[in-house]
Amino acid sequence: MDLFDDLPLASEDLRAAIAPGAVLLRGLGRADDVQILAAVESVIAQLPLRHLQTPGGHTMSIQTTRCGSMGWTSEPSGYRYAAANPHTRQPWPAMPQCLMDFAVRAALDAGYPDFVPDSCLINQYLPGNKLGLHQDRDERDLRAPVVSLSLGLPATFLFGGLQRTGKTQRFRLAHGDVVVWGGPSRLAFHGVLPVADGDHPLVGRRRVNVTFRKVG
Repeated sequence: MDLFDDLPLASEDLRAAIAPGAVLLRGLGRADDVQILAAVESVIAQLPLRHLQTPGGHTMSIQTTRCGSMGWTSEPSGYRYAAANPHTRQPWPAMPQCLMDFAVRAALDAGYPDFVPDSCLINQYLPGNKLGLHQDRDERDLRAPVVSLSLGLPATFLFGGLQRTGKTQRFRLAHGDVVVWGGPSRLAFHGVLPVADGDHPLVGRRRVNVTFRKVG
């Protein structure tokens, strides 16, 4: 872990445009990290983390849970959003208000004033876990941005263009960093390189990514 991750950042370093419609907000989640983490753990207690399988039959290395009125899921027929858990046929856990409020504020800070998410995906990365390049394209409302909050161990975030084979940028995301992308970059390919081992004082030997979307 970088010992300087939790030091205050200069104001000019807090907000950086990384592509048209895409913004990196450094440290935005640090002030509320204890409350946010408690909300995340409350969701996990209601719907434990589990490894999903891709439509091709591969097991994802990361573990996932979700909350909100719509939940993202992976089935043999493909990826989709559903209003109920396909395994239990029960509604997904409600999105805690502090998570909703944070997502709305982050989107506003990034220049998206009308964002109201109805889906929150929580991914847990252990050391060595990664996520390949992909697009977030299963939502019906592609006018709304994606808001992604990083907690815990740092990770290298890949952000590319509209083609998988295009050039990607690399950004080191520390605890509390937020990436928001929409508009011309809404369907940009993105992913996460294998997470290095470490021990974060609040989150331990893991990275937790909390991503908010409006399914529509």
